[in-house]
Amino acid sequence: MGHEHEGCCCNPTAEINQPAPGFTAEAYHKNDIKNVSLEDYKGKWVVLFFYPADFTFICPTELGDMADHYEELKKMNVEVLSVSTDTVFVHKAWHDTSETIKKINFPMVADPTGEISKAYHTYIYEEGLSLRGTFIINPDGILKTMEIQDNSIGRSAAELIRKIQAAEFVHTHGGEVCPANWKPGEKTLKPGLDLVGKI
Repeated sequence: MGHEHEGCCCNPTAEINQPAPGFTAEAYHKNDIKNVSLEDYKGKWVVLFFYPADFTFICPTELGDMADHYEELKKMNVEVLSVSTDTVFVHKAWHDTSETIKKINFPMVADPTGEISKAYHTYIYEEGLSLRGTFIINPDGILKTMEIQDNSIGRSAAELIRKIQAAEFVHTHGGEVCPANWKPGEKTLKPGLDLVGKI
């Protein structure tokens, strides 16, 4: 885990409130292959969206859901990078053949060596695939949320958006925290002794 590899310069490990492990990798994006680096997205919120493999069953439903919410996310200053252990050529083939995947306008990152997945603790060593992992990185490059789950459980872009809204609120309103199910416009909390036993 965390070994240097050509084309990928991953930090050792993903930890909340620490710099997100950096990487440079090939991505399939807008009918082209290009290099992307996490460093390129400083100043934006970033969602790293790990999934096991192209040409599978739950993955296109998740990526299609993300594609349907991509314009809303961009308006929130969020970039989405999907990541699997497929190559960029497999990403292109999937994009060309699936009506759902054709909707994707965000970069589809290739992690065929598994180095990015290993840095974010999603790599399944026995299978050479990734678990479903969702990571929210703030504009300063700090990891704020991470969720890793079994590959049989699909995710929701709407719930992800709520989490980003909460993370963005506390990022810009120091000292306030968002309670359960918080949505923009609702009350937040200011932690202090006066709240103890009153919630």
